[in-house]
Parts: sequence; C-alpha cells; structure tokens
Amino acid sequence: MKNLHSITIIFLIMLSTTAISAEMKLLPTGMRITVLNSLGNPVENAKVTVYEKQEDYNKEENAIAGPAFTDEKGRVTFKNLKDKKYFVQVIKGDENNYGDAEETSKLQKGKINKFNIVIQ
Repeated sequence: MKNLHSITIIFLIMLSTTAISAEMKLLPTGMRITVLNSLGNPVENAKVTVYEKQEDYNKEENAIAGPAFTDEKGRVTFKNLKDKKYFVQVIKGDENNYGDAEETSKLQKGKINKFNIVIQ
C-alpha cells in the first residue's frame, strides 16, 4: 500500500510538471508597449513599428511587426516574437521616441514583456 501511495505521488508530480512545461510552450513571447507623452499621459493612435535590427530601424524598412496603433490606454501588443532585443519606433504627429527608448531589453520567453515609451 505504501508503494502504491509513493507511485501515485510520483505520477502526480510528473503529470503536473508536464502540464506546466506544455503551458509554457503555449504562451507566446510578446511585448506590450504603452506610449506616454512627456506629462505621463497615455497617447492614443500612436503608430508603433518593431524592427529586429538597428539598421532596419534607421532606414525604416523590414519591420517585423506593425505598424500598429495604440488604443485609448496608449497600448499596443505584439505577439509571437523571439526572445531577443528589438528596436521600436513610435510616431504621433510631430512627436516620436527618436534618441530615447528605441531598443528594448531582451524579451523573456513565454511572457508578454511590458515597456513604456515616452514620446516628445
């Protein structure tokens, strides 16, 4: 009886570990960008574009995501990205993020990574 109890516990541990591992693989790697103005207020309808390489960012070509536009809370989400750094361009009228907050930190895999970008 004691062996059966031990085997059941081991089976349950293995099952839960497998379920957690499978769930981690199902979660997409992505990023949520919140665009703010210099006063810290969310900016709606800002154009956000994501690039893999700084050269592409500088030339504004070969975007890997976007352009997409922020919602009323100043947010836009991109999914199915690699766990690496990206270059983000934000433009709204004559305001942008040039020279500030252009490169993200490396994204954590299986997570929606959050970044705030201020435009001026």
